[in-house]
Amino acid sequence: MKPLQFLLLCVLIVFAIISCEKNADSSTTVEVKVKPSFEIIQESILNTSCAISGCHASTTDPGFAQHGLLLTPGKSYANLVGVTPKNSAAAAMGMKLVKPSDLDNSFLIHKIACEANHHTTTANFGAKMPLGGNFLTKGQVAFIKEWVAKGASATDGSVSQSLLKDSSVCQPSIIPLEVPPSGSGFQMKIEPFDIPSNFEREIFIRKNTPNTQTVYVNRIQMRGMSNSHHLVVYSFRNSTTLPAENVMRDLRNSNGMLNLEYLQNHVFMGGGTDVNTDFTMPPGVALKINPSTPLDLNAHYFNKTSLILKGENYINFYTTPENSVKNVAKTFDLNNLEIVLPAGERKTLVKNFTFNEQIRVVLLTSHFHKLGEKFVIKIYGGPRNGEIIYTNTDWEHPASISYTTPIVLKAGEGLTSEVTYYNKTNKTVTFGLTSEDEMNIIFGYYY
Repeated sequence: MKPLQFLLLCVLIVFAIISCEKNADSSTTVEVKVKPSFEIIQESILNTSCAISGCHASTTDPGFAQHGLLLTPGKSYANLVGVTPKNSAAAAMGMKLVKPSDLDNSFLIHKIACEANHHTTTANFGAKMPLGGNFLTKGQVAFIKEWVAKGASATDGSVSQSLLKDSSVCQPSIIPLEVPPSGSGFQMKIEPFDIPSNFEREIFIRKNTPNTQTVYVNRIQMRGMSNSHHLVVYSFRNSTTLPAENVMRDLRNSNGMLNLEYLQNHVFMGGGTDVNTDFTMPPGVALKINPSTPLDLNAHYFNKTSLILKGENYINFYTTPENSVKNVAKTFDLNNLEIVLPAGERKTLVKNFTFNEQIRVVLLTSHFHKLGEKFVIKIYGGPRNGEIIYTNTDWEHPASISYTTPIVLKAGEGLTSEVTYYNKTNKTVTFGLTSEDEMNIIFGYYY
């Protein structure tokens, strides 16, 4: 074969190979399957941070009666999208847990956002999630926001996974309460303090009220940081034995021992489990606050992260003119210390409290911890014996019920606490001061 003929043959062979490859390419379609964005949310966020034991994994979780929300695979989407939240403030505002294409009215966004409640500065949306720490990353929050903004589809996969690369922690902040206008009240504050990693910190700080003359308070508004377990304001029975002013005291000393000094001198004045509460007395009823009254501000936070978190609290006391006050309110805290909850059991504890004089109850709220499923208060004795006057199933932000028509209890009559717990843990739980222990307290105002 001549060289020219050989060269021509080689060229023909090359063209034939290229032609075959093109034909093969044109006849083969490679399908790339895009993973739905919600499937990514389920696998990388819900399964690891939310659908875990004790939180949103089972109907037997201690908190299920409060939130009613399962976030396990196969159930989470239907339980989130278009569903009205149990939180009464969010429900009243027309929110859904997830409202497609509407970030402001998707309650889930408010519960996980890095910012404080940006939709409103007054709504009581409860603690940020995940509860107690282990916050989502900024990337995870951004991914969920983008999914909601794009319509919260179950099948669409258009949210960029590059958002998840931001692994910095999405630690919530707080919107400070505005100071009451001059002449209408005053503000007290717990300045920011550290909560060490994997630690519960409960502090007390005694401060004197700034009023220089007697005032009458008919509204108390509070605000605190995420992971707060409670905020309670106490006055003192005996003003001759007081802790140092403006000195922060820890319930637990550095060696872990409890510092119980001054606790027996406390008298409940306001607050409770929900650190973002706002309650008003019935018309004509108010607390009397003398000039420079010493108060103990008690904040309790828990931190389940490896970070150092911050605690911070505000309390606003709003006043009413003295001539508008017909009845001066007093406070009570009725405490059941006889708590023994066997492992793996549901148990209801009942305790009666009586009064030695006739009183008129104008407000009730309750306090228990995360094993509590239901807190019922009944009238004890008299013609209304056994009548239910209060029910709460939300340990995080319990109801505060104001009675425009006071509940009259004669001497010898009283109140019954009927509290149901479900101890899903593998150990007996008793009364105690940490969030891993339990409590059972009726707080209230009367005259």
